[in-house]
Parts: sequence; structure tokens; C-alpha cells
Amino acid sequence: MSNSADSPQPGSSPARIRRFRPVRLLTVAVFALAGLIFFTSFDTAKGTNIRTDASLLRLSDLIQERSHKNGQLDETNGTLREDVESLAERDNGSTDAEAAELAALEKNAGTRKLRGEALTVTLNDAPPNATAKLPGYPEPQPDYLVIHQQDLQAVVNALWQGGAEGIKVMDQRLISTSAVRCVGNTLILQGRVYSPPYKIQAVGDPEKLQKALSASAAIQNYMVYVNVYGLGWKVEEDGAVTLPGYSGTVDLHYAKPVE
Repeated sequence: MSNSADSPQPGSSPARIRRFRPVRLLTVAVFALAGLIFFTSFDTAKGTNIRTDASLLRLSDLIQERSHKNGQLDETNGTLREDVESLAERDNGSTDAEAAELAALEKNAGTRKLRGEALTVTLNDAPPNATAKLPGYPEPQPDYLVIHQQDLQAVVNALWQGGAEGIKVMDQRLISTSAVRCVGNTLILQGRVYSPPYKIQAVGDPEKLQKALSASAAIQNYMVYVNVYGLGWKVEEDGAVTLPGYSGTVDLHYAKPVE
């Protein structure tokens, strides 16, 4: 005879039997794995942003590669331009007056080589461990110790005002559409990237160029940072030099409305 105490009675509900659900085990495992990943990332990063740093590194490599490629294209373009000019001079039927007018226009445009007495200004970042050298000045912020766009532009503007016939920044000749731009502590000039020290060379009367640099209010302000925090500043007379002609594109790029 069976034990009636263990058997369900007529009219009563069957006993509910608890069953183990695999979904719960999977949920616990997912949370445990996520916690392990977070801990591993934190321990590896040591307070840095791993993904951002790697992305910036790849972007920096790409910029350097494109800058190098642009430099090679500029050299090729310059060589081809010289070949075209040589062929044009040989085959054209223009008069001497027309040829002289064309040469003057090319000189003013900066596409021809320019020889004359020159002066070079060199700007450089301050040492990373720089401190205030003079009393009454605060300890430097990182922003105080690097060359900025306005510093380079101040030198270029002063040299033009001093009667410069032509200016070269690093290894590139400036023309009327050239833009001196800085991103962080790097210079971007006509599609190429440069790091300090920055060299600016101008052909003109060295004495007038020196006076124009000294008279510039923006440069006087820069000299405060030179004397207090050690930003680099050097002016040298170079004697007779030859500036290269501008070899880049002269096409203007601008936005167009969507049709």
C-alpha cells in the first residue's frame, strides 16, 4: 500500500517543483566577465585612455605620411614648372617688354627664386622644466612654454612691414594666400607639418628688418616670455642667400552651396 501522505490528494493542486534555469547562470557569467574586463582595462591603462592614445598615434603617423607626400609633390611640381617656363621662353613670341612684365609679376607672386641679403628669425619652445626667472611673475602654465600661431604670424607681419621682398618659413616660400597655422605645438603650412624650432628667413635690408622686429608690439610681448620663461628667440644675418620660388598649387579652394 502506498503512503497517502506522500501522494497528492484528489482535488488538490499538484506540488510546484523548482527547476534550475540556465538563463540565470548565463546572466551571472556575463556580469562576472564584464567586471573582469573593466578591472583588466583599469589595471592596464593606469589612468590613461588606451583607445584615445592609440587613435592619436595612428592619426599622427597619417599626418606625417601625408606631409612627406605633399613635400615630394611640391618638389615634382616645382621641377615641372621650371621645365614649362624653359619651354615657354624658348618658343614664345613675346616682346622683351612683355617678358619683363611677366617676370615682374612672377617675382611679386613669389613663384620665382629670389636672391639678396637675408635675415633669419628662429623661435623655439621653452624647456619643459622652465620656471619663472624674474620675480613677480607666476610659475608657467604649459601654454606659456610653447610657440603659438600668433607668435609666428607676428614675426612674418613685422618682416613684411620692414620691407621684406620675400619670406621663407621652414623650407617653403610664402605667397599672398599662404596661411601660417598651428595645431597644438606643430605648424601646418601649405599642407605640410613642422615641429619647432621654427625658422623664418626674409630677404631685404637687414637693418630695416631688425628695426621692424623691435618695433612690433606683438613681438615685444613675446620677448617677455623669452626673458621670464625661456622661450627661444634668435635673430641672425645670413648675408646673400637665394630663396626658392613657391612650388605649390595656386588654385583657391572654397565652399560651394549645395544645388
